[in-house]
Amino acid sequence: MGAGHDTVAAELARRARAVGKEAHVVDVLALLPHGLGPGLRRFYRAAVRGFPWAYAGIYAVFLRPGPTPRPSGTPLARLAGERLMSAVEKTRADVVVPVFHLAAQLTGHLRARRVLGVPSAVVVVDFAVHRQWLHPGNDLHLCVSHETAQEVRRGLGRPAEVTGPVVAPDFFTAGPGTAEWRRRFERHGPGRPPVLVSAGAWGAGAQLLETARLLAGNGFLPVVLCGDNERLRRALSGVPGVLVPGWVTDMPDLLHACAALVDNAAGQTAVQALAAGVPVVGHRPLPGHGTEGVRRMAALGVCDHAPDGAGLLRSLTRLTAQGPERARRVTAGRALFRGDTLSRVVRTARADRP
Repeated sequence: MGAGHDTVAAELARRARAVGKEAHVVDVLALLPHGLGPGLRRFYRAAVRGFPWAYAGIYAVFLRPGPTPRPSGTPLARLAGERLMSAVEKTRADVVVPVFHLAAQLTGHLRARRVLGVPSAVVVVDFAVHRQWLHPGNDLHLCVSHETAQEVRRGLGRPAEVTGPVVAPDFFTAGPGTAEWRRRFERHGPGRPPVLVSAGAWGAGAQLLETARLLAGNGFLPVVLCGDNERLRRALSGVPGVLVPGWVTDMPDLLHACAALVDNAAGQTAVQALAAGVPVVGHRPLPGHGTEGVRRMAALGVCDHAPDGAGLLRSLTRLTAQGPERARRVTAGRALFRGDTLSRVVRTARADRP
């Protein structure tokens, strides 16, 4: 749905091509007939931006783990089955790699019915594994943490391994643009620790103006990413002491120039920050998987969960200061990156060959 799934798919494809493999990225929503995919995306975007209670209800009914049966995403995913199989046959794929839960429902359904003749290795990008990630037909799940892998194994009785998040290598080292970002921060807010506030590619979040004002009024330089939400960008541009850089294309350098990340989704921006050695604080998370993901990250010790403004200021004051606590948090975050997901995908394809 959001840019995070696309980013993971693009990075896996880049890794495959770098070692001489072919890679084809397919949007499962584009495979749905009758314009259903774009319609689903528009609805989800509108709900997350303007009606978060609606998405919270959807999450509770369809996605949230629990002991009672819940509706499955398989009937919807099946509508894309014919087009996916056409793509598999056309590309002569050796393995299919879902990075989105609807795609995982589709491949699991096709594998269970022996329609899909090559293995499916699901890359679970979330810290909170909701029900729609889980289908017993899939061959393997590659997870961001031991806890998520254990949850998959308990729920399905199927193989699940820990490879860590999928992040481009640029995020692990500061690039030449980092110094320019630091100079820009010093011009805009001299002596203030720059704190990146991310609202994702869609600019979705609760009380972002209040958060920015709170940080600016307490000695920080809030650097707010609004995605493609121009209304939010215009509103924040008028707040004194707040930097709104617009759409950013050099995220690795920006992250390396920041002292901390305030995150509301536990998604790709959060793991990119961990790769860059930037402490993460979850604050006012998006409903559903955002809230669950922030809680899981906090339980793992790789982020703080600040429930209110006072908690946010305490966390940032502690984590932006150089010292052993910040160092421990950076070490814990980088320890998540355990292996190369692409290598495990390739081994899965090879193991299936006769």
